[in-house]
Amino acid sequence: MNTSVNDKINYKANPLHGLSLENLLIELEGHYGFSILFAYLNINCFKTNPSIQSSVKFLKKTDWAREKVEAFYLYEFKSLPKASDEQFQLPPRDRIVPEDQTPGEPKELSLEDAEVLREKRAKKAAAYSSGSRSGKNYGAQRNGQ
Repeated sequence: MNTSVNDKINYKANPLHGLSLENLLIELEGHYGFSILFAYLNINCFKTNPSIQSSVKFLKKTDWAREKVEAFYLYEFKSLPKASDEQFQLPPRDRIVPEDQTPGEPKELSLEDAEVLREKRAKKAAAYSSGSRSGKNYGAQRNGQ
């Protein structure tokens, strides 16, 4: 009987393994609060009358938002190193976390840092959508020149 590579992979190293979406949100909201979650993730369920139950309901229906929250949980709350390019292509729950990577303490996040990050993302999006992504012009824009 052949054993595939997947039989040897320990998916339990992923902190999302066996964690319900509700419990994930309880942990995140308890540590950061809805205002920080909205500031970093820009998902309206964390802004308009936020609650755990309404957020769970929305995230269960909305794959992109759920994956964004799960990635935030792994890389901000659990402070794991960013996933490899290959693993990044997979949804967060399907990613393999190497056994030598153990979750750390939640990162300290602030509304001020979220605003700086938002501005950085807006500039990057503007450069991307203006079509100046290729060639020297994009590199100069990225370097603030």
